[in-house]
Amino acid sequence: MTARKPASRLERRFEQLRAESRPALVTFVTAGDPDPETGFAVFSSLARAGADIIELGMPFSDPMADGPVVQEAGQRALAAGMTLRKTLDQVRRYREQDDETPVILMGYYNPIHHFGPESFLDAAVEAGVDGLIIVDLPVEEDDELCHPAMARGIHWIRLATPTTDDARLPRVLTNTSGFVYYVSVLGVTGTRSAQDEEIRRAVERLKSHTDLPIAVGFGIRSPEQVAKIGAVADAVVVGSAIVSLVAENLDADKRPNSVLIDKVSDFVASLAAATRGT
Repeated sequence: MTARKPASRLERRFEQLRAESRPALVTFVTAGDPDPETGFAVFSSLARAGADIIELGMPFSDPMADGPVVQEAGQRALAAGMTLRKTLDQVRRYREQDDETPVILMGYYNPIHHFGPESFLDAAVEAGVDGLIIVDLPVEEDDELCHPAMARGIHWIRLATPTTDDARLPRVLTNTSGFVYYVSVLGVTGTRSAQDEEIRRAVERLKSHTDLPIAVGFGIRSPEQVAKIGAVADAVVVGSAIVSLVAENLDADKRPNSVLIDKVSDFVASLAAATRGT
């Protein structure tokens, strides 16, 4: 008999959330925004404030799927010297204080290609990365990074959109693990919100095709939205609203003010309370 492999951090977290009968709060920030040390402080504050899963954006100079808010965060991080190697270093450093919260790297393939896919994956495993969301690698290119990532135990998390029809959906779900990220609106991140009924129908359709948890993101900016979407989805993703809060607490020279971390923590805590019905 083949021994069952141990549950990953991500699987354990969703098991815990099912036991608590509540959705996950997934928070996104850009690594190194507005500078590496402040960015790490923001990253480190998220789980303490109540985030269940963290998506960490890998800064890239041409982020085609991101709206202005996340694009500007990436530009700030790159201007401050952030790199893919430093992003991995920050995950490794984070694991010294938190070995339970799942960390997902989100971004584009170009920096990984330049790093070297095999070297990147080995470094990601060593650092403590739990999953990848690579927005510009379609199913047809799974040999490029998906298969070697999954062979190393890294979850490969794919996006589904309102235009992913029933014919395409089985292909999208092939090799997907961890959870499915449903992009609730068409377009770039942080630009508008979908209607509650649209999301409910979409989540039901996805659940008819997979047993994986369904996370809903794009355009979610308030505890009220988190509560509504969390009533139908397994996880709620908030990104641009947090990144905007970082930007709002910078001076003209992109330096953080003294309350930036507190502002982020308070906002994330309010979102986390909404997943708990409080």
